[in-house]
Amino acid sequence: MTRIATARAAVLWASFVLAHALVAVLGWVLPAQPMGDVVLVYQPWAASAASGGAVVGITEPWVYPQLALLPMLAAHGIAAPLVPLLGAQGGYLVAWALLVTVGDLLAFAVLVGRCRDARRVGAAWFWCAALVLLGPIALYRIDAVTVPLAVIGALWLRRRPEVAMALLTVGAWIKIWPGALVAAALVAVRDRRRMLVAAAGTAGAIALLLLLLGADRELFGFLTAQTGRGLQIEAVAATPFLWLAVAGSASIAYSFEILTFQVEAGGADAVAAALTPVMALAVAALLALGVHRARRGVDARHLLPPLALALVTALIVTNKVGSPQFQTWLLAPVVLWLVLDRARALLPAALVLALCALTFAVYPLGYDALLRAEALPVAVLSIRNALLLVLLAASVRAILRGPTR
Repeated sequence: MTRIATARAAVLWASFVLAHALVAVLGWVLPAQPMGDVVLVYQPWAASAASGGAVVGITEPWVYPQLALLPMLAAHGIAAPLVPLLGAQGGYLVAWALLVTVGDLLAFAVLVGRCRDARRVGAAWFWCAALVLLGPIALYRIDAVTVPLAVIGALWLRRRPEVAMALLTVGAWIKIWPGALVAAALVAVRDRRRMLVAAAGTAGAIALLLLLLGADRELFGFLTAQTGRGLQIEAVAATPFLWLAVAGSASIAYSFEILTFQVEAGGADAVAAALTPVMALAVAALLALGVHRARRGVDARHLLPPLALALVTALIVTNKVGSPQFQTWLLAPVVLWLVLDRARALLPAALVLALCALTFAVYPLGYDALLRAEALPVAVLSIRNALLLVLLAASVRAILRGPTR
């Protein structure tokens, strides 16, 4: 590498590390406890399992797939030598930030290589910007662990399909959303049989291991654990009810069972109940569209990224939860799109950066005001939710306009 290229690579790597450091520190100083789930929820789960107590997903019901406990346990182990200096909670928070950062650095290395490909370098700068714009929520949630797995898996789909599908399947057993990339790959990439065998084999091995550990009753409990929950305030479908709350015709209440804020208004429960079948229909329709375009001869590099982004965006738009960390799901499909088809990826990338910034403005910066149903944060959240619909439409448009061979 030339001196200039070496300097550019150093600046890029330094920016990525500094972005993580900034986001990690912001989690300690910003309002609304953006790192609260890590110490209030993840740490007790990990401590219980490590001490021989209840094991979520194995001996008792859990909202996450069982492999989500592994990074929580890993952070518990990393935190052990830090506890005398930082305390139990401080040590666990630092350990969690280090764990996520190391995972991201490995994926970043796969992405940029020797920094010779302008498309990969551009995707790397996008990732840096998205991290900073989204803020602490990009780091202090279990979703952050799945991002590097999804980035590596997406980048390796064409050259290392078996390894890629194994990584994405593991990611889906941590948080379900990487399964959207698995589905998109099975539609868009030619070598479907090898990928399907790899995904099925990985899922089967994980399920067998969990059964041996005693998770027979809870094996797929994460699929049904959230069926009865209400409509979370950040969900796209909750937007009209938030404006009713601004007008005094609805309210926002905390659910101690689900540990989240939900809207309470006439019709809210019906909307929440309808969203699950709507999500299934949306995913089925997008997959059918992807199959149609693949049969028409659209190449994988033109079909895979927008189909993956459309599926992930649909999971967010039709979700009754709508947590702010869901925006991290958008990063891997856009990184892949920027690498494979940069010219058509610029608009979706800009939309995702805007979504990250607006989400940061809502949580944690404006969250207290949002809980009071003040008009300004509700307006910001409404714009964010509208942009999610725009992103979904842009992704579908890209699928329809993908050039054929």
